Amino acid sequence: MSSQERSAPRRRNPRGQGQVLKAQLVDAAAKLLSTLDQPETLTLRQVAREVGVAPASIYSHFPDLSALIQHVLRLRYEELARLMDQAAQSAPDPLVDLVARCAAYVRWGVDQPGHYRTLFGGRMPDDLVPGSAHGAGAELLEAVVTSLAAAAEGERRQPSAEQQWQAGLMLWTALHGLVSLYNDHGNIPWPPLDDLIADLLSLHTARPAAEIAALLPQCGDDPGLAPDSI
Repeated sequence: MSSQERSAPRRRNPRGQGQVLKAQLVDAAAKLLSTLDQPETLTLRQVAREVGVAPASIYSHFPDLSALIQHVLRLRYEELARLMDQAAQSAPDPLVDLVARCAAYVRWGVDQPGHYRTLFGGRMPDDLVPGSAHGAGAELLEAVVTSLAAAAEGERRQPSAEQQWQAGLMLWTALHGLVSLYNDHGNIPWPPLDDLIADLLSLHTARPAAEIAALLPQCGDDPGLAPDSI
């Protein structure tokens, strides 16, 4: 249902169930942010219409649209961080940890293209979503930097902390580019997603792609899903 269509009238929540409405508002905002052609134009009125309440009902849970959007961002970052941590929790060595985290990141981005765009699309104005709202994204990057540095330990020449940060940043840039292009250009005859992940990590770890590919099944099966159109 588009944002222009009216939802069916919503039943009032019984007394004491205000958190139900809050969750519904958050779900509606997340849905609209992930499906609108121009998510930066989202309004509280659209969120209220999606849930079937008066716009004034939102203010008992969120002071303004910015607070609602930032809440959605925090939940999505937590979801992605949890998936990456779970993927790597039983990793026997740093390389497997890195492969698991990166594979989880890419697969979530491909499986959830709208939510990925919400986090990393960069289309929200600063006065609506300040840079501080993406602090959890910096934590995800730090985890990749740490994992990549650990996987590189034992090399003859150890990189400095600045070089480790730059290497991790370049890896995240490559991962983001892979997800974004894969999602936005689904008509291209892409190789299997696991092959792309293996080749990308091979370039950034100087390990053979075949070695990386052999570790990917431990991270879960390739979703094999074509990116959804947004």
